[in-house]
Amino acid sequence: MTFTGLWLSFALVDLLGIGLASGIATTPTWAEAYGISSGALIVAGYGGLRGFGKFCAVIVAFGVCANGIPGTYSAALGCQVMGRYGKAVPRYIWACVVVVVYLVCALAGRNNLFDIFLNFLALMGYWIEIFICIVLEEHLIFRREIGFDWTAWEDKKRLPVGIAALIAFLLGWMGAILGMYQAWYVGKLAILVGDYGADLGVWVGCGFTLISFPPLRYLELKRFGR
Repeated sequence: MTFTGLWLSFALVDLLGIGLASGIATTPTWAEAYGISSGALIVAGYGGLRGFGKFCAVIVAFGVCANGIPGTYSAALGCQVMGRYGKAVPRYIWACVVVVVYLVCALAGRNNLFDIFLNFLALMGYWIEIFICIVLEEHLIFRREIGFDWTAWEDKKRLPVGIAALIAFLLGWMGAILGMYQAWYVGKLAILVGDYGADLGVWVGCGFTLISFPPLRYLELKRFGR
């Protein structure tokens, strides 16, 4: 049900985005609005509906604001799980701190923040695949038979040391850097593909992580027993 809801909502918004982007090339007023901001383009796209179109544009704007709420909550939770000192601060305070941080970033970079995000969005995504590789191998290889002791979730003496995961993560990042093809950097491996190069960062990074984590984790278990 979660996947279905996400898929339907993303499909609707993506189709609207495709329609607006395609209209820029054929509708001068849309192209002019896009020169101002993406928000102005949305307003122009709904212009044919007159007053109701403006109402729809406001709903879209509120949707963008609402989309930041889960991320804010997750960021506050992430601040708490960094350690006992982070946990001592109430989550609502962390949420307020996070809001202040991204509000300052939005105000300071309102004129060029979108371009920065476009250039660094792929970089933000590399670590996710590397992290998933580590978690999957821990589940499927080392926890397949013994499972998890959920009573040990906050006992540092019973949790994994994390050395194997850290080294595998860093090796994965090394592979991602070698294979990435971005506007601001092209990796040594990426440039070798075809005539113009290709972005192999995800695949090379995942490969390095998948190969390195099992032996490192085995050594960690043998040395520390957890």
